[in-house]
Amino acid sequence: MKKILTAIALLGFSIIGRAQNSKNLVPQIFEPGVISKGDYESHGTFTPSGDTLYFIKCTYDLKISAICVSYKRKGKWTDPEVASFSGKYMDADPFVAKDGQALYFMSNRPLKDGDPVKDDTDIWKVMMTKDGWGVPIRLDVPVNSEKDEYYPTLADNGNIYFGSTRDGGKGGSDIWCCKYQDGKYQPAENLGDAINTPYHDYEAFIAPDESYLIYNSSRPNGLKNLDFYISYKQNGVWTKAKKLPEPISSNSIDWSPKVTRDGKWFYFGSTRSTDPVTPKKADNMEQLNRKLQSANNGLSDIYIADFEAIKQALK
Repeated sequence: MKKILTAIALLGFSIIGRAQNSKNLVPQIFEPGVISKGDYESHGTFTPSGDTLYFIKCTYDLKISAICVSYKRKGKWTDPEVASFSGKYMDADPFVAKDGQALYFMSNRPLKDGDPVKDDTDIWKVMMTKDGWGVPIRLDVPVNSEKDEYYPTLADNGNIYFGSTRDGGKGGSDIWCCKYQDGKYQPAENLGDAINTPYHDYEAFIAPDESYLIYNSSRPNGLKNLDFYISYKQNGVWTKAKKLPEPISSNSIDWSPKVTRDGKWFYFGSTRSTDPVTPKKADNMEQLNRKLQSANNGLSDIYIADFEAIKQALK
């Protein structure tokens, strides 16, 4: 038992690194200068072991977007590399399955390599082989449709949750679920009025046991732009969503919510900047370029915060 507890403690430490002392609601930038380094970084997903992070580097409009990977080796995160299956098309929203052997993501790639890119985005899956990641395959109907699908996350029972602009929704974008039964996905179900609104609701993280759902919404009672909301499943019914407290939700764009496998840490992307109200003057181009090309410059960085503190603040 002592060895098991020690392994769990080491797992939590291996994921957090520099954010290990953030036992409060104030999010910290994850690995500034290595992972968050002044480009547009967001939409991270850790492997179950906690020693590998997949995330995206992209332009603001996603015209260029690639899935990258960093590994924790000897206590330090490595410089990111482009994932073997990415770098050509607009790929985003990675999610690693519970066994670490499958990765789901969003892409506009065509069904046949060499054809024009698609006008809409679909959900794809790539499997790990003995030689690394294999060839991505597009998930079929009912997960994908002729409209946009994005940000897949999976519960431990295989049910897949995702955002879509497909017909039958409540607004511009809704959150849907396809249950996995008898080896195949069942017809997509809209999560209903407790989750979805006439506004944009998307990028949902489902708890491994489906006990809660955290997602983004542009509904007007938020702070500004996009805010995080949480809903709990009680007796099979989703409760009315509650906004996550400040400073988790902010006046900036906050998106791509996820919780580490051990349930300890909440991590997400945000365009917030924590520079002081009276910033330091850049006296020359070298200093200006350093500010422009560093984390905390107002482009998207990956942040991490104590999930237990968030849950306590919601009570």
